[in-house]
Amino acid sequence: MTSFHMPPTGFGPGSQPGDEDADLAFMALPSGMRTYSAHLPEIEDAVGLAPALGLLEQFAEACGACASSGQTASFDLSTLDEDNRRLMAETLGQGEVSMRLRGVPALMVQESVFAGVWSVAGAGADRVEVGPVPSAALTRAFAPHRQALTPSGRRPQGVVNAPALLAELVEKSGTWRPDQEPHVVNLTLLPHTEEDLAWLDRMLGEGAVTILSRGYGNCRITATALPQVWRVQFFNSMDSLILDTFEVTAMPQVALAAPEDLEDSAARILEVLEAIR
Repeated sequence: MTSFHMPPTGFGPGSQPGDEDADLAFMALPSGMRTYSAHLPEIEDAVGLAPALGLLEQFAEACGACASSGQTASFDLSTLDEDNRRLMAETLGQGEVSMRLRGVPALMVQESVFAGVWSVAGAGADRVEVGPVPSAALTRAFAPHRQALTPSGRRPQGVVNAPALLAELVEKSGTWRPDQEPHVVNLTLLPHTEEDLAWLDRMLGEGAVTILSRGYGNCRITATALPQVWRVQFFNSMDSLILDTFEVTAMPQVALAAPEDLEDSAARILEVLEAIR
């Protein structure tokens, strides 16, 4: 009998899911995208909260100025009383980007829901900065928290491609200029071993700045002790590493508030002020 006379495969009893197969398990889809939503604080005494409202208006002006000219601004919050501070915290909220800055004093940075408006706190520091990124994140970034090492002639077992990658990063670090585009080494697309990554980590050391950007998944950015070299790792919403890179630049683009973001923040702050006054 030829195959022409045989019944086709994939049809008939047992080829399609039955009732016993109804409860199938599927991989969870990504979820939890953070988006902006306006929060309007309730105010009973606008007169007593004039200092905080005045500062918010200055924040909006500073956002517009920074978007057009790149000029940054800093505002001291230490003189605010408890009620004004509560209004400020409630209005600014917490955005996607947070930073830990080692040094003296150690600083914690939290972006507000208005992109480019940053709360900076630490010993003797209580301020809001308006700009693409807080100034201390740039000036402290590559101060060694863990010193970089100089490779010896002996290559540890399992280290294959790391020395060539290190040589490329050192060369780009030494020749990088502020007007240049970031130089990216994509580890995800390059052959390497676990020993390669561990060796690179020891050779590059660790700088003073760690950044976490939470959006559709997480992005972890760590300064190395080699000037202008950052480790940038993207994780999906299930915390799986999906992109692993080194970037040679002053600050990775993913951590910066763009001029368009600052323009939006200026308009949104004014909208909130108009609604709560």
